[in-house]
Amino acid sequence: MLVSVWRYAHLALALVSSVFLLLLSVTGVILAIDAVNEKIPPYRIENIDSLDLSQTITGLRKVYPEIIEISVDHNEFVSIDAIDAEGNTVKGYIDPQTGKYLGAQKNKTQFVQWTTALHRSLFLKVTGRIIIGIASFLLFLITISGLVLIIKRQQGVRHFFAKINRDFFAQYFHVVSGRLFLIPILILALTGTYLFMVRIELLKKTNQTVEYPVKENETEERTISDFPIFKKTKLNDVVKVEFPFMEGDPDEYYILKLKDRELTVNQLNGAVHKEVKYPFTALAEQFSLDLHTGKTNMIWAIILGLASLNIVFFIYTGFVITFKRTRTKIRNKYQVADAEIIILVGTENGSTLFFANQIHKQLLADGKKSLLLGMNHYQCFPKAKHLLLFTSTYGLGTAPSNATQFERKLLAYPQQQTINFSVLGFGSKAYPDFCAYAYTLDKLLGEQAWASRLIDPHTVNDKSVDELISWVHHWSEYTNIALASAPAIYSSKVVGLKKFKVIARSAVSESNSTFTLLLKPLGKMKAQSGDLLAIYPAQDQRERFYSIGCKDGMVQLVVKLFPDGFGSGFLYQLKADQVLEARVMVNPSFHFPKAAPAVALIANGTGIAPFLGMIAENQHKIPVKLYAGFRKKNEMTAEYLEFTDKQKKLGQLNDVQLAFSREQPGQYVMDLIRQDGRYFVELLEQQGCILLCGSLRMQQDVEATLNELLLASAGKSISVYKENGQILTDCY
Repeated sequence: MLVSVWRYAHLALALVSSVFLLLLSVTGVILAIDAVNEKIPPYRIENIDSLDLSQTITGLRKVYPEIIEISVDHNEFVSIDAIDAEGNTVKGYIDPQTGKYLGAQKNKTQFVQWTTALHRSLFLKVTGRIIIGIASFLLFLITISGLVLIIKRQQGVRHFFAKINRDFFAQYFHVVSGRLFLIPILILALTGTYLFMVRIELLKKTNQTVEYPVKENETEERTISDFPIFKKTKLNDVVKVEFPFMEGDPDEYYILKLKDRELTVNQLNGAVHKEVKYPFTALAEQFSLDLHTGKTNMIWAIILGLASLNIVFFIYTGFVITFKRTRTKIRNKYQVADAEIIILVGTENGSTLFFANQIHKQLLADGKKSLLLGMNHYQCFPKAKHLLLFTSTYGLGTAPSNATQFERKLLAYPQQQTINFSVLGFGSKAYPDFCAYAYTLDKLLGEQAWASRLIDPHTVNDKSVDELISWVHHWSEYTNIALASAPAIYSSKVVGLKKFKVIARSAVSESNSTFTLLLKPLGKMKAQSGDLLAIYPAQDQRERFYSIGCKDGMVQLVVKLFPDGFGSGFLYQLKADQVLEARVMVNPSFHFPKAAPAVALIANGTGIAPFLGMIAENQHKIPVKLYAGFRKKNEMTAEYLEFTDKQKKLGQLNDVQLAFSREQPGQYVMDLIRQDGRYFVELLEQQGCILLCGSLRMQQDVEATLNELLLASAGKSISVYKENGQILTDCY
């Protein structure tokens, strides 16, 4: 709960101040560049800290008989306002040792002056300064809350500089750069806040003035080279020396302005007549200004410029993180009282919710009464049969922010019926407490009288889709509820929609409820047979996926039309020349294995779609056999046979066998596999590949048949060949 408070505070502060911080950071970068440019001219004297004021003035008097003032700026460039021996006015930078003129003083450009005014007050004078001051203070609070979040993420201060687990670029950059520029940004925020407080007089500046009476031994005249105060004052401590207007007049004084005080010095004997000491607030103001602007050190100015630029990227990446965390919208169709499959999600950054939502949408599409909730919303579920817990782990094996109340509620709300539960943990093995909270939940649920563990807890490392699909296979096997095993469906990377022109669509009939749809991409498209086409029938977040076959730049779908089918009905109503917006989801784990010595393709129903494209594109004429199962012979299966006969003549297909479950003698595709059992065993033993596409039930039956054949002939289970990448599946 505490982490959630810090996170929401961090986000709220950023939302409130983002516009002003963006403006401050952009103008800050410009002013940092100006501060660096100021130091480029070669006007600084190397040994300025060893020159005292007495010898400097004595030497300059030889070159400039009349001096009005000498100044030393923050760059330690010495400038003079004087008249030389020829009566010419001299204003500019000089060498204080020789009096040599180095260059003219340059005023700030109009652009820099405009940027400075915008940075300080937004052109709103006092009101603008107040806004900027508040924004600076909010930046300080944002930095502190961000620091707390990093410490908690890294599991303590000791691991502050440990490796950052990379979920996605914006998150990685936000944390790494935040760690790197923590101190510069903190200094910018603190100094900006202090300058605001001083300049609107929340902090008072009261000078302390001391007047010194004239002593008898100080009435005799001295040369400037013998003035005690000038002899002990180094040139790098000087801000300005104002010379007397009338030389020799005892009522005219030198005004010596140092960094911490101002002295009035008798021009005849060098005695200090009056001293004005600057208060701590004024000294702190100057120190804050130097730190805030970087004008006293080029390297620090560069660091501040980078830190200001980083704030711009902080704002961008922060909003990207927020968008990713909140973009997954939960759409529940059933209420708590009616739901039979409960999916509870514990997530820190939203990625776990995405995976859970992909499962949830499939269950709803299959007619299952699924309900997706955050773990803190746990309660009694009167009709629940299955409880799925998808959770990440935060910190030292603790609950993520939306699961902090789950353990208490689990004990407070015991279920009244037996419920099968399954726990899936998400995390990274880069952290020592990998999926620790998932194991905690599994143990806790195992102790409840009403809870029955369906399968052992599974874990997913670094969002591995393969490991997620392993859980999908296990859970589907035990529940006999079909879930998609295509990796592309669980990929959170969303690409833009592409336009496809409808070239042709076949018609359904009483004996055939399947139709084909031929699409032509209107633009460049990278796709292969076996990839997926995602469509959005209602132009909302609801997706439907179809395996595609590709040939000659065209995309072909094979679709079964269901009564009131959301996706199939939408596709069937398309007419020739209409334009469809969809996106191709690359599915590399189900591409045709071009390096395999031989390939067997096994499908049922519409699962034949990608195989039609793979066979047509088998230009290298790799030995291929096709095994497909259907219910009845009809015009569609006749077209398949016509196509396969043509491909056999081209040498792109070696053999085809079809099974019909509603025709005599009533065969299924696994019956064909048993008949050719020796072929399949030899195929796998010789490093060949098998591709399966179709229903999940077909996949289970085929894999069971293959496993039986392999154990009997080769003494190996099917898992050996699956791990070796020789058996590829895309089932639903």
